[in-house]
Amino acid sequence: MTGKKIKGRWKPGESGNPAGKPPGTPTAVTKLRRLIDVEKIITRLQKAALDGDVQAARTLLERALPVYRACAEPVELPELDAAAELTDKAKAVLAAVADGRLPADLGAQLVSAIGNVSRVAEVDELLRRVAALETTSEKSR
Repeated sequence: MTGKKIKGRWKPGESGNPAGKPPGTPTAVTKLRRLIDVEKIITRLQKAALDGDVQAARTLLERALPVYRACAEPVELPELDAAAELTDKAKAVLAAVADGRLPADLGAQLVSAIGNVSRVAEVDELLRRVAALETTSEKSR
């Protein structure tokens, strides 16, 4: 060992393994990347894809373009604001889907979200009831 540890660490500038690889030594992966002619491979893939090779086209597109994720445009449903109860809100969404004002997949997501809000509201109501029971129980003691 060349140096003493300071609080479990080596002194700055000293290695815990002085016989190890020198700094800047390329790894096996780095060496392999240097050997591969990426430009040539891409050019061949492009040519194969343009000649009708579906697998080559898929490989190029999967690597070059991000995965497409559907993104719905914002919608306005005034009926949601007017509806007081969560069931009325879900009915308004279903009516908008039935009328064609809202895509079915987006309608399903909205109804699911309304269901999640309903479950959160149930938990809030249960917490309020338990707190009220505890307060009543403490006063009667």
